[in-house]
This record gives sequence, structure tokens and C-alpha cells, in this order.
Amino acid sequence: MVDLTEISAMVAAAGVLVGVVYYILDMRHQSKVRQTDLAIRLHSQVCTKEFMEALHKLLSAEYKDYNDFVKRYGDVRSENPVPIAFGMVCMYLEGNGVLLHRKLVDIDLIRDLFNVVSWWEKLKPIIYGVREERHLPEYYEWFEYLANEMKKSVQKLKGKVLSNQPLSKC
Repeated sequence: MVDLTEISAMVAAAGVLVGVVYYILDMRHQSKVRQTDLAIRLHSQVCTKEFMEALHKLLSAEYKDYNDFVKRYGDVRSENPVPIAFGMVCMYLEGNGVLLHRKLVDIDLIRDLFNVVSWWEKLKPIIYGVREERHLPEYYEWFEYLANEMKKSVQKLKGKVLSNQPLSKC
């Protein structure tokens, strides 16, 4: 026969089990809340008038290479509008690259929010030019890391999409 001590031990064990399950579910929920908060913060920084103007100014700038950029808009350290826009956009994406490298943000989140690869392709000649001219191989290295990881992510995503496609459309 089961006595009171055994019943209370089973109740205590069940209570501990319920507590552990609750804790695990709460930790998952908190992780999603933190990811959502981070996504909102990252996105809200880009959605400012100042950033949007800088991005537009930068993406509409026309240049063939780094030297042409410097000739038309000035050195990247100058106070001219396009170089300031360059610094603003690159520093933002550099920060996102660091967050990704440290696994503090998910690549899918950044891919869904930002067009990093096309921004990188537009700005790469300037970044490579500064690296070469000033012997700074680490100049915006995390922006480049972010773009490279984004390219890999897009390729994986395309592979998944293609593998899920029906062979024929009947």
C-alpha cells in the first residue's frame, strides 16, 4: 500500500517537473521576445528620415570606382553629404555584421528586413579602395562578413525553394 510519504514525494517530483517545463517554455518565449525587440530596434533605425535620406543619397550616387567616387564626392572622411551617407550606412551594417558574427541576431531576420547584398555590391568598390589606399584590410570587415553570410543564406533558401517545387505543373 502507498503511504503518505510516497504520495508527497510523487507530488513534489511532479511539481518539480512542472516547474522545469514551465521554465523551459518561458525561456523560449523570452528568446522570441528578445529577437522581436531586436528586429524592431534594427528596423526602426533604418526607418528614420535621416537614414532613408542617407541611403537614397548613397544609392543614387554614380561612380565607376573608388577614385571616381573621391573625385566626384570627396574623401570618405570629408563632411560632404555623400561620404557622410556612406559612413552612416556602412557603420550601421558593420554593427549588424558584428551582431551576426556573435550570434546575437539571426541571418534570416536580417535577410527579411534589409537588402544587404545589393547595398554591399554598390559600396564594395569604395570599401576596397579605402582598404587598398590606407592599408586597412579590416575596414568595414563586418559589413563584408554580413554580405557574404547573406549570400550563403540566400543560396540555401533558393535551394530549399527549388527542391520543394513540383517537377511538373499539371
